[in-house]
Amino acid sequence: MTRTRPVRIGPRAAAALVLVTLIGVAAFGWPLLADAQSGLAHSQDAPWLFAALLPLLVGVVVATIADDGMDAKAVAMLGVLAAVGAALRPLGAGTAGLEPMFFLMVLSGRVLGPGFGFVLGAVTMFASALLTGGVGPWMPFQMLAMGWFSLGAGLLPGPERIRGRAELALLAAYGFLGSFAYGTVMNLQGWVILQGMGQGISFHPGEPVAANLARFLAYCLATSVGWDLGRAALTVVLTLTLGTTLLKALRRATRKAAFDAPVAFDAGAGSDREPSPERGTGGHAG
Repeated sequence: MTRTRPVRIGPRAAAALVLVTLIGVAAFGWPLLADAQSGLAHSQDAPWLFAALLPLLVGVVVATIADDGMDAKAVAMLGVLAAVGAALRPLGAGTAGLEPMFFLMVLSGRVLGPGFGFVLGAVTMFASALLTGGVGPWMPFQMLAMGWFSLGAGLLPGPERIRGRAELALLAAYGFLGSFAYGTVMNLQGWVILQGMGQGISFHPGEPVAANLARFLAYCLATSVGWDLGRAALTVVLTLTLGTTLLKALRRATRKAAFDAPVAFDAGAGSDREPSPERGTGGHAG
C-alpha cells in the first residue's frame, strides 16, 4: 500500500520551532513572575513579540526548505490550506465560540506533520486576522497558540497504524481537548491586563504564582467555558462527519506531491530537460 509521509522537519527547522516555542511560553507566562511595580502589560509587549515572531516563522519555513523538507509544492499547499482556514474562521467567529477552522488544522497537522502544522496554524491565523480586521495586540498570541494546536495534531501517535474510526476518534478527542487548551492559553494573555474584575478572579501582580493560577482557573470557569465548549463541540462534529473525506483528500494530495521524493536529472539529458522525482526506497512506492 502507498504510504503517505508528512513534510519532513530537519534539525534546523526543529531548532527554529524550539526557539519560537520558548519565546511564546515566555511571552504568555512572564506576567505571572513579574513584580507589582513592573508596570508592564501584554498590550505593550505584543508589538515586540510580533516583531520577533514573524522573522522566526519565516526562519522555520526557510530552515525546512534548507533541510529539503518543504519544496514549492509544499509551499503551494500551505498557501491553499491557509486560505481555506482563513475563509472558514469568519463563518462562525463571534457565535458561541463556533470556529470551523479548528477541525481543518487538526486534520492538516495529522497528515502533513508537526512542522508544517505549526507554520500552517500561525499563517492561517495571520491571514484570518487580516481578512476580518482582527489585528491587535492579541494577534501574535493567537498565531502562537494556533501554531501549537496544529503542531500537536502532527505529534499524535500511530499515523501508519491507526486509521478508520479509531483515527477519527483520536482526532476528535484531540480537537476537543485542544480547543479548550487554545482557549485557556488565550485567556491567560488577556486576563493579566483586564482590570475591574472581582477580587476572586482578577490578576494580582507580584502575588504567588499558585494564588494567581487559582484566580485564573476561577476566571476561566466564570467567563469562557461555554465559549470553549462550543468550539470543542463543533470541532468534534466536523471531524467525525467530514474527517474521513478530508483525510483521504489530504493524503491523496500529499502522495501526488511526493514531498520526500528526491529530484534527479537523467544522465545525458539535454539542458532543457526537466528534473523528475525518483521513487526509490525513500519515495512513496508501496
